[in-house]
This record gives sequence, C-alpha cells and structure tokens, in this order.
Amino acid sequence: MNSFGTKFRISIFGESHGKAIGVVIDGCPFGIPLKEEDFIDDILRRKSGAKGTSQRIEDDIPEIISGTFNGHTTGAPITILFTNNNIKSSDYSKLVDTPRPGHADYTAQIKFGGFADYRGGGHFSGRLTLALVAAGVVAKKISQDVHFEAKLIEAGGMKNIEKALEKALAEKDSIGGIVECRILGLSAGLGEPFFDSAESLISHLAFSIPAIKGIEFGAGFSAASMKGSEHNDAIIEASGKTKTNNSGGINGGITNGNELVFRVAVKPTSSIAKSQKTLNIKSGKAETLEIKGRHDTCIALRVPVILEAVAAIIMTDLKLQYE
Repeated sequence: MNSFGTKFRISIFGESHGKAIGVVIDGCPFGIPLKEEDFIDDILRRKSGAKGTSQRIEDDIPEIISGTFNGHTTGAPITILFTNNNIKSSDYSKLVDTPRPGHADYTAQIKFGGFADYRGGGHFSGRLTLALVAAGVVAKKISQDVHFEAKLIEAGGMKNIEKALEKALAEKDSIGGIVECRILGLSAGLGEPFFDSAESLISHLAFSIPAIKGIEFGAGFSAASMKGSEHNDAIIEASGKTKTNNSGGINGGITNGNELVFRVAVKPTSSIAKSQKTLNIKSGKAETLEIKGRHDTCIALRVPVILEAVAAIIMTDLKLQYE
C-alpha cells in the first residue's frame, strides 16, 4: 500500500509523468508553523540539474491545499501537491515491450496487469521521493529538538566522489553509493523490541526510496568480524552515553540516548547510455536496448535529504506515540 506510520501517518500519490505527485500527512499536531517557503531548502537539496544528475528540472513548488490556516497546522490532514511540468513521455514508449534490466518496468506491468503508467517509471519513479522530502520537512518541524544530517560518503566504490563521477560519465555508465545518516538529540526509550524496533521502522521506510539495496546500523556488517570485547559499548554516564557507538544508538530495538547512526547502499541507476541486452516481451526474443531520456549518473547524490526525511518521519512518529 501507499501509506505508512502510526501517529504521524503519510500517504504518497501520483506518477512521474502524471499531472501531479504529493503527500497526505495525518496526525500532525495543531499549531505548528508551516508555510510553502519552509520546504525550499530541502527541495533544493534533492533537485536535479547538477553534475551527475538528471537534466529533468521541475519547478517543485509545493502547494499546501489542506491542513493549514493562517500559517499554522490545524490538526486536520495536510495535503501537499507538486505539479509535473517538464515531461518527455515519448522516451518511454518502447519500454513497454523491452523493459530495462534492473528496473521495475517488468514487475510493474506484471503486478498491475499491464495497466501501470510506464511513463518515467510511473508510480515507481524516484520522482515520488519529493513527497517523502515534503513529509520530512513537516516531521523536522515537529521534532525541532532533534538534528538530522545525512551525506554521501562513497560513490562508485570510491571516497573521491568527483573522480568517481567523472569516470562514470566518461564510460556512459552509472554508479551507486553509500549514504550515512546521523541523528542527534534523541532521547532514550524510543522503539519496541522485535517488530517495531527503531531499526525495523527505519529500514522499512528507507527501502521505500527507490534504489536502496542495503542498510546497516553502527558498526553494521563489520560487527560480524569483531569480538564482543571490541563491539560492546561501555556505558560511561547515567544518561546512557557510551564510550563507543558500535550499536549505532540502538539496543534491543530501543534508542539508548546516543547518536543514532545508519548507512544505506544505493544501487547504480538502471537507465544508462550504454547499450544493454533485454527481452522483448511481445516477440520473446532478445534485443539490444538503447535508453533515451534524462537520467541520473549517480542517483545517490540526491539521496541524503531523502534519507533525512525518512529518519525524521520515523522519529517523529515514535515521539508522538510516546508523548
């Protein structure tokens, strides 16, 4: 389904080349200052047009059509709308019969019986992450005492991101990356053991970002090669502060008062300038696929602000549950 959350609940809607995309937010407390200009900074951080990103540049002007009055939230559901204007749908018509390798073209048509909107990836498009960013802006305003910061720390297997981009562009290929998110100012006690653990909830929503293929907390996968004496975080203060933070700020599914740290792996974009082999679904024969259109060389460049939004949505939902 397209809804997520318990107290702070979001529903995203729209398609990449449809009339608009947007988000409905239910459960936002009343009295929170909220205007269209509050969204600008985070929207610009996600925006395309820079080196290594798509040249499809939308206005991305948010329109708040419900849930606010006189510059404050009313407690009613908030609906935020973004119209789609810069559309070139003809680039995608061939992909109905020859789906892109690694993309949702094939599974979308199977899942929805051939009725899915294939233009620009339709409802599967990264375009819809703009709705997540918008919800994240609202969540951040509710959780003003918490700081969310994410950044790209590696691209194409290299720490030198600029060099990795240049290499991919020269090869007419795409690259993935690793994005790290840090959350400061969280109180201890948020989350539940097992099914609603802080890790479970963050992971659930993080995987709603297209191209995310892995996630780790604290020491993450390197913990598998550590000894207990190395991985254990010694508690040094009654507040729960620890000497190290290999657990990433979570124990037993519950925040422990330390900085919450997690990283996600972003796969390379499926749409590349290089020729690829795929199956023609109609003829049943293999074909060479040459993809046209405007696509990201490294989609990971645009993920940090989206990951911050995910973190803010989860932590705000938990905060409201425990108030």
